[in-house]
Amino acid sequence: GGLSRKHIFSAIDASLKRLGTDYVDLYQIHRWDYNTPIEETMEALNDLVKTGKVRYIGASSMFAWQMAKAIYTAKSRGWSNFISMQNHYNLAYREEEREMLPLCREEGIGVIPWSPLARGLLSGNRTQDGKAKTLRAEKDDFSTKLYNLPTDFTIAERLAEVAASKGVTPSRLALAWLLNKPTVVSPIIGSSKISHLEDAIEALNISVSQEEQKSLEELYQPHTILGHS
Repeated sequence: GGLSRKHIFSAIDASLKRLGTDYVDLYQIHRWDYNTPIEETMEALNDLVKTGKVRYIGASSMFAWQMAKAIYTAKSRGWSNFISMQNHYNLAYREEEREMLPLCREEGIGVIPWSPLARGLLSGNRTQDGKAKTLRAEKDDFSTKLYNLPTDFTIAERLAEVAASKGVTPSRLALAWLLNKPTVVSPIIGSSKISHLEDAIEALNISVSQEEQKSLEELYQPHTILGHS
C-alpha cells in the first residue's frame, strides 16, 4: 500500500537522495490509505522522526474521522503526531469548516490549504458559460469537476466586486480571506509569473473586515466532498 511501512521508508530515502540532504523538515502522507492499518502508518512515521530523517509529520486531504483516528493512534502510543493538514479549502469550497478545521484548531494543527484560488476560478480565469481566459483554464478539465456550481461563479463575481472596492486584485483578497482564518498558516500557491508571487506576498498586508467577510461568504452553497481522492 501507499502508506505501508515499506513504501514510507523507501519513499523518504528516495526523496532524501533527490534533495541531496539527510533530513526533511516536514514529511506529509498523501491522503488516506484504505489498504494499510493506520497503526502501521503512524508507527513508520514515528520511526522516521526517531531516526532523524524527518523533523515533523503531516497529513493531507481526508475525512475528519480518519484524521482523528490517526491522531488518537499516535497519542495513545506516545508516537510523533501530525502538525499540519494540507486540505482542499478556499472561498468556493468550504466543506472543511464543518469538521476538519475545528479538529485542527482543537489539536493545534496548522492548515496549509491547496488550491487556495480554486485553480484560478477566484482570479477570474473562466466564466460560467465555459469561456476560458487563460491557457490553463482551457486545458484544466479537473477544475470543472471541482468548481462548476452556479454559486461557484457568483462567489468569484462577488470576490471581484469586493476586491475592486478595496483597490486590490481578486487573487490577493482570496488569499487574504484564507489567511484571516485562525487555523490557516500558509496557503499553498502555484506561480508561473512574478505577479502571482506579488499577489501572494501582498495578501499578507490586506485586512478583511467582518462586513467584507460576510459579503464574501454569504453566497456559499454546500458541495459534495471533493479532493479526497
